[in-house]
Amino acid sequence: MQFPIFCISYPIDGKYKRIDNILSTFSVIYDILFGMKCPRCSADKDKVLESRTNKDGTSIRRRRECLNCGYRFTSYERIEEKPIIVIKKDGRHQPFDITKVERGIRQCTEKLNITQDEIESILQKIEDSIYELAGSKNTVTSQQVGEETLKQLYPVSRVAYVRFASVYRAFDDLDQFIEEIEHLARR
Repeated sequence: MQFPIFCISYPIDGKYKRIDNILSTFSVIYDILFGMKCPRCSADKDKVLESRTNKDGTSIRRRRECLNCGYRFTSYERIEEKPIIVIKKDGRHQPFDITKVERGIRQCTEKLNITQDEIESILQKIEDSIYELAGSKNTVTSQQVGEETLKQLYPVSRVAYVRFASVYRAFDDLDQFIEEIEHLARR
């Protein structure tokens, strides 16, 4: 069975570009009509440099460049699902927020030779794992979030791993640092 070819042509830099893929077509139409606002200059004209889907196909990561100031930034498109609830140690319930994890990762990787792309990759892996752990219950514990973050930091930077562990596990004396470092050395 043959499917009809669906294509559009649209102008870019004075030249017309043809797109045959229906998903790419809708993506281009969306970007033309609803450009992302640049976080630096607030212009709404940008171009997509790269698009990637996560392994489940539930989100698309787009690298963009502002046509006004040249700033490069990342946007995500996700399917809205029932939110995942994180059960805190004290029993409180909060919606899962990857930006909280991102703040912690940025703090523990500060002044280390870790790129923005590596951080985004870590965050994507953490988020994918949390959605898998939550399953149909749509709940995870804060301990699961912390342990998954440590699991993803370990192969990237052991220094970042120890920094994150010191806050996450609330180290309050030098012996706990030494114990964690010795544990890393045995791995």
